[in-house]
Amino acid sequence: MDQQPSNDIGPKESSDKFFTTPLVIIFITIFIDLIGFGMVIPILPYYAETAPFNATPFEIGMLFSVYSWMQFFFSPVLGRLSDRYGRRPILFMSLMGSAVGYFVLGIAGTLAMVFIGRILGGITGGSISTAQAYIADVTSKENRAKGMGLFGAAFGLGFILGPAIAGILSKYGVQVPFYFAAALSLVNAIALLFILPESVKFGAVPAVREKRNRFVDIIESFGEPKFGLINLIYFLLVTAFSIMTYAFVLFTMYRFQFNAEQNGYLFAYVGIVSIIGQGFLFGRLVNHLGESRLVAMGCVTMAVSLITFPFIGPQFGGLAFLLIATSFLSFGNAMASPSLTSLASKISAENEQGRALGILQSGASLARAIGPTIGGVLLNNSLNRIDNSTVLRTFGTASVIMFVAFVAALYFSRFMRSQPTV
Repeated sequence: MDQQPSNDIGPKESSDKFFTTPLVIIFITIFIDLIGFGMVIPILPYYAETAPFNATPFEIGMLFSVYSWMQFFFSPVLGRLSDRYGRRPILFMSLMGSAVGYFVLGIAGTLAMVFIGRILGGITGGSISTAQAYIADVTSKENRAKGMGLFGAAFGLGFILGPAIAGILSKYGVQVPFYFAAALSLVNAIALLFILPESVKFGAVPAVREKRNRFVDIIESFGEPKFGLINLIYFLLVTAFSIMTYAFVLFTMYRFQFNAEQNGYLFAYVGIVSIIGQGFLFGRLVNHLGESRLVAMGCVTMAVSLITFPFIGPQFGGLAFLLIATSFLSFGNAMASPSLTSLASKISAENEQGRALGILQSGASLARAIGPTIGGVLLNNSLNRIDNSTVLRTFGTASVIMFVAFVAALYFSRFMRSQPTV
């Protein structure tokens, strides 16, 4: 794609003000993309379990897992391509790929087609990392954190509206949300192609990057005591949360007979609670308690809330207890997750920020692939169905993982207190 110099922008041109036109456009792009992504999560398990697919709990776990595996392997590839050819064409390709993936999900007549749709979506699902790179391009160092905060806001808002829209649209057919998500991605891609200016300065000498294996980076990070502990805790947290995300819809379908619409509203509720936790409570709590204590508190809160799910049902607690448990789970995640990111940034040198956070997110991507695989095995009984014992062992395993994370967080907190510079 030919690049017009007049359309190029960079951080120097946007250093005087924060809300530049490119930043607003990329915010809208991320927001629309995350609405589509958020629509799939509460609908996919219900969609795959029903005819003509009749997927088992294990196969549904693989549908979640394969998407994350594709993202894990292909996001770095798309990132390198965006450095070479520009952010705009890669964002366009990613959004178009997402549109095709959603459309294949909607028209699928076999389970194999559903898997193809998820694979296509995962391969081209690098729009998030490319959008983060775009934000870094168009913001000054002083505004970089604010820009990433704006990214987080778009991410959170998309996850609130996406499930809610999916719940409303599912009343007209469980496949309708997929078509709507495809249309959103298509319109988003076309608008981006014509409106979004390129942020990469062509003609500049490209930085020479050492090509590293992401598994090697993750493993080597454990050789650094403080950062290795943070990476371990974050990996465990995302693994447990991914198990819950996969199993939650199947659990509510089995225990409460909830449909796609009701699950969509539940996930929207979880998103709202997360926004309240991160947007209003986290800043106040971290000033009083510090990140290390918040990590431990968040982990133990998540561990306790996860183990309560198998005991909640229409005969015990009903919807009220379910909402309370999900609230505590969301608050726990809202305390622990940003605290870990903040700690990783604080203990890393200025010239190692990108590497540190990149390794942290690589571990999280790997956890999102592993979590649903574990959940799929645990939630599936010998008859390829879900029952009370499989629910207990699935959420129980997620709870144990979070308890291990809590123990690691306590050790990290004591380790940090023993350091005179912390």
